[in-house]
Amino acid sequence: MELSSGQQRLLFVVVVLALAGLGIWLVGSGIHHGNSAAPPSSPSASGAAATPATSSAPPAVQPVTGPSTPAAKGGGADIYQWLPFSQQDLTEAAQATLAFAADYETFSYTETDKAYAAKMANVATPELVATLKNAYDVPGAVSARSSQKQVSTSTGGIATIRSFGAGSITFLVNIGQKLATTSGTSANTTQYAVTVISSAGGWAVNDIELAKAGNF
Repeated sequence: MELSSGQQRLLFVVVVLALAGLGIWLVGSGIHHGNSAAPPSSPSASGAAATPATSSAPPAVQPVTGPSTPAAKGGGADIYQWLPFSQQDLTEAAQATLAFAADYETFSYTETDKAYAAKMANVATPELVATLKNAYDVPGAVSARSSQKQVSTSTGGIATIRSFGAGSITFLVNIGQKLATTSGTSANTTQYAVTVISSAGGWAVNDIELAKAGNF
């Protein structure tokens, strides 16, 4: 069952709190064990024997033993047991996203629409590739590329995960563009919401929008 946006945010909060609680317990347990032995007592003025250290300091608090958990067995929580995708899924989704970002703003005024779109065919759905090809053919864009002799290169970096569901992850991606024209060279970075979906062929980008425009 796909989680709603509110349920996804709640799950993130639960995960963060669980990991924070685990870290506090581990640090607190280490402090107790490290300081459980009291410092040697100094002789009293009357010369009486020193009281044993164990009688002047409370015993270190021991954690309550409960059912075994991934943290107890492996020394760390397995966050993927709470997510609808595996670590490999996340890695493959991120790789597809970054490959797409590297080609999204990479083009030349001498490049055809088919050549531009073909670069993303292996990391994007056919529907999105067709949409990008049509956008590349917009008359105003074609005229600007040709008259200004535009040559653009693209780079991308994932900032964070915005949302996720069963077989779908939306990343916030910073895509940088370096554009060379007859007037000079410029550079800018724009943040997009890029959604990748899982299919029989692996993970592929199926939507890209400006981050501020939505795509939650």
